[in-house]
Amino acid sequence: MRVALTVRDFLERGALVYGDRVALIDEPDQPAGSWGSISYRELDRRSRAFASALDGLGLEVGDRVAIVSHNAARFVAALYGTCTSGRILVPINFRLHAHEIAYIVQHSGARALLIDPEVAPALASIEVEHRFVLGADSDRVLFTSDRAPREVVLEEEMVATINYTSGTTARPKGVQLTHRNLWINATTFGWHAGITDRDRFLHVVPMFHCNGWGMPFALAAMGATQVVLRKVSGPEILRRIAQHGITFLGGAPAVIHAVLDAAKDHEVVPGAGKTRVLVAGAPPPTSTIERVETELAWELIQLYGLTETSPLLTINRVREEYDALSSAERASKLGRAGAPVIGARVRVDDQGEVLARANVVMAGYWNDPAATEAAIVDGWFHTGDGGTMDDEGFVSISDRKKDVIITGGENVSSIEVEDCLQSHPDVAEVAVIGVPDEKWGETVKALVVLRPHAIAGERALIDHCRARLAHYKCPTSIELRTELARTATGKLQKFLLRAPYWQGRTRQVS
Repeated sequence: MRVALTVRDFLERGALVYGDRVALIDEPDQPAGSWGSISYRELDRRSRAFASALDGLGLEVGDRVAIVSHNAARFVAALYGTCTSGRILVPINFRLHAHEIAYIVQHSGARALLIDPEVAPALASIEVEHRFVLGADSDRVLFTSDRAPREVVLEEEMVATINYTSGTTARPKGVQLTHRNLWINATTFGWHAGITDRDRFLHVVPMFHCNGWGMPFALAAMGATQVVLRKVSGPEILRRIAQHGITFLGGAPAVIHAVLDAAKDHEVVPGAGKTRVLVAGAPPPTSTIERVETELAWELIQLYGLTETSPLLTINRVREEYDALSSAERASKLGRAGAPVIGARVRVDDQGEVLARANVVMAGYWNDPAATEAAIVDGWFHTGDGGTMDDEGFVSISDRKKDVIITGGENVSSIEVEDCLQSHPDVAEVAVIGVPDEKWGETVKALVVLRPHAIAGERALIDHCRARLAHYKCPTSIELRTELARTATGKLQKFLLRAPYWQGRTRQVS
């Protein structure tokens, strides 16, 4: 017997087995109005109502529904309602500039757009067939119907979500993740992270990032209570952990640093001895890993993956063999990206690039066969990350072969920032690189050559970018130079431009 693996399985089980249990505790302070606490049965009902609303709008199987929202219970209901009815959700980073969001809506061909009230004014000019600003008014249209949604037979190779990622080009690429991709990622994540019905999870990771890393699926299947955090704040994270008994959360290294800073105000850190934290987005320093153990008394789990891999590829948890080690020695072991998860084959090729072969690898880039063929070669996905694999089978990420900077867990295309700076009339040449930063891991730096007699300074060039790009993509510093070193053929060698800033470090990413 063959039964298709689809995301419908997760909420269906949650509603059946844990129907009366609290599924979501929504962010209480939000402009759309909070849903408060809702059960798994109620989450299932609202998700079905959303699917029925899409029927009423005339959306067909395969049509795209875009959402621009902070973390919210409505996001989870829309995620399930869209995917379980055969449509495709397009989660969009709410931090992007309006014209970047407009491009994604247009490129994906989304017929419906859901917008958080906080960003609605900036997105007023985006043209789309059906637009809804999330809140009480849209709830009456989207989440209250008692009409059963149209029955749709889902196949596991159907695309469930298209997640846009900044890559090596100035335009984002749409990563097509299938029901099979998401199902395998969620169940694999749940197994390796040890999710049970006793967990209480805090949604710190933005839900637009690989669909919250698959946690809304994995947690629902086990009936775990999920607490929604709208905006990242170290003190607020600790307050929610204390208030709700959080046992599990995730975040980029910048989130960990915010929590460590906030923990200094606590004699007893909330969650000490019972909370585990997933860290991804960039490899955290071993000193940070050690501090999580010694100052927070939390378990740190490092993982590695990409949007194109749903995202989980490798995971690193404290093993029994590490129990006798010192905290510094354990941190050194945990500093590696991890060993391949069950079902994933990971290797490093002769050029030092990390390659992967797994059921979580995307179906391809939306409407971009050339980029798909470049990324998946002979059955192996090319991550664009440089790394090594040791004798224990653990991967360490040491460099980035693709032209991407990861700052605070967000991907930034160097080429996109260069294109923006190049549009300034005073700029003759520019190279954008990532440099180490204690808070964000890496930060964006631009090396700029001005045109003769030009007078633009650092502030003017940064403001030029901030008017056109999401602020996290903009340079935090600009260095004016008389020339940029090039090869004999005129090509910039960014690894040489980056080298002075990374001197003395064992790896060229942070």
